[in-house]
Amino acid sequence: MALPAVPLAGLAGVSAARCLICRNCGTEAPLRAQHACHSCFGPLEIGYDSDLLARVTREQIEAGPKSMWRYAPLLPVGQDAAERVTLDPGYTPLVRASALADAVGVRAPLWVKDDSANPTHSFKDRVVSVALTAARAFGFTRFACASTGNLANSVAAHAARAGVPSMVFIPADLEAGKVLTTAVYGGDVVAVDGSYDDANRLCSELTETDEFEQTAFVNVNLRPFYAEGSKTLGYEVAEQLGWRLPAQVVIPMASGELLTKVDKAFAELVELGLVGAPPEGWRVFGAQSSGCSPIAAAMHAGVDEITPVRPTGIAKSLNIGDPAAGLYALESVRRTGGWMDHVTDDDIREGIRLLARTTGIFAETAGGVTVAVLRKLVTTGKLDPDAETVVFNTGEGLKTLDAIDGSVGPTYRIRPSLRAAKEAQLIG
Repeated sequence: MALPAVPLAGLAGVSAARCLICRNCGTEAPLRAQHACHSCFGPLEIGYDSDLLARVTREQIEAGPKSMWRYAPLLPVGQDAAERVTLDPGYTPLVRASALADAVGVRAPLWVKDDSANPTHSFKDRVVSVALTAARAFGFTRFACASTGNLANSVAAHAARAGVPSMVFIPADLEAGKVLTTAVYGGDVVAVDGSYDDANRLCSELTETDEFEQTAFVNVNLRPFYAEGSKTLGYEVAEQLGWRLPAQVVIPMASGELLTKVDKAFAELVELGLVGAPPEGWRVFGAQSSGCSPIAAAMHAGVDEITPVRPTGIAKSLNIGDPAAGLYALESVRRTGGWMDHVTDDDIREGIRLLARTTGIFAETAGGVTVAVLRKLVTTGKLDPDAETVVFNTGEGLKTLDAIDGSVGPTYRIRPSLRAAKEAQLIG
């Protein structure tokens, strides 16, 4: 099936993006809606003109909008603000977490990059903004995705803002909060009786049908563009730290792509001279749920093969049993001298509560995974407690209330009288 025509002048002519390039064999292809290499079927990513990237300065970035689009010169699309399909995400808080550091045994500065502050309350607004801006340039007339929840929220909201129909595919057992916060935007929601991997496989098959020829699946046929949006998290952390890189980062893993792209962002900033690398480089750590930890399992086994799993557990936003970027996440972690680990559902719940009571940040289950893994990494000696560390919270806790239902609630219940308050020892 023919893909939509690519307006090369409209993409390459206004950005540093020059081609698609295979992450496995290096084969190049034109900028278009394509996610797999025609030579080896490996995944594609964006190739850039290094001379154009080298012209980007800190001053140029700092003069940009207070959103992820301040980094437009480093992205494949979106240089023309009028052409963006976006809710203007980004510029989210980097929170000093001293009480959390004390609780987990970190002595150096500890920070939480809180991407729950984005418009639909997850980091997915970044990747969707880039992918759908590319979709508009390619002439697609409907927006879609396979999702564990947050991506569906974001695609539906972006489509509503842009006035474009949407159709999202989700596992039928997804948390009610994420279903409601997707359906409210008025697009089509398709509940699939199966896992995320089943939904994603179906979406891949649908892209080959006539009925979906004009549909942009952000994490399928537009995946090379989609993935680049995650880099802006890395760029922001560096800028918010005063144009320097932290020594360590702890990042939740589903497909593994977020981790690889933050690592890529750090490498790009160093290569372009926008930041200096820490004296001993930076180390990348990955966090997974024990109910779905295929990447961490490969790390622990010391192998270069990801064995797919059937996901279980409460961290549904991370429940990708066959992670597309798992091998690349392994490469990033091994190259930087980091580690990966996984934690139980009880650990995740405690991670959510610990983050909330020490920072005032209410995270969804993925954030609980990250905090619990941080604590485990310190306990096991894998993470240096004397090195500056940033942990990433990628979503809002109001989306996964079921995870902590029954474990928190009113401390007291009293009648509305001073006598009752005294009996409960609220007053003397």
